[in-house]
Amino acid sequence: MTTLRVANELAAVLVPIGVIGAVLAALCAIVAGIAIMRGAGGLIGGAVGMWIPFALLSFTASFANQWLPLIASGAALAAMLVLGSVVRAIVNVADGGRPSRRPVTAPVAVTSPLVSSAKSSPVTSAIPVVSTP
Repeated sequence: MTTLRVANELAAVLVPIGVIGAVLAALCAIVAGIAIMRGAGGLIGGAVGMWIPFALLSFTASFANQWLPLIASGAALAAMLVLGSVVRAIVNVADGGRPSRRPVTAPVAVTSPLVSSAKSSPVTSAIPVVSTP
């Protein structure tokens, strides 16, 4: 086999792998952008963490001098990070600076004496008491 034929055979295999990697990287970038809009920090890290191997997979197309998949995956991440941040900022301004999620409140501890023994100490419970009228 000549060098040109080997290069053509590799290009026939590596370019589709690079395109698939770019598509998957773009999907991860979209998930990261939506996660930024929602304010889900863990999901942002996971999506960008999965974007990295897919971007490296899209790099395989560069061995056949096809740089478009790598450029597309990088541009998709950059665009979605900027778009997600802008939308998040707009939502925060529209809310008037209020937090978008309700704060989590701890349950109220209720003390109730034990009925069975008189010498026991009171028992605390995290179950709220519902009063009936």
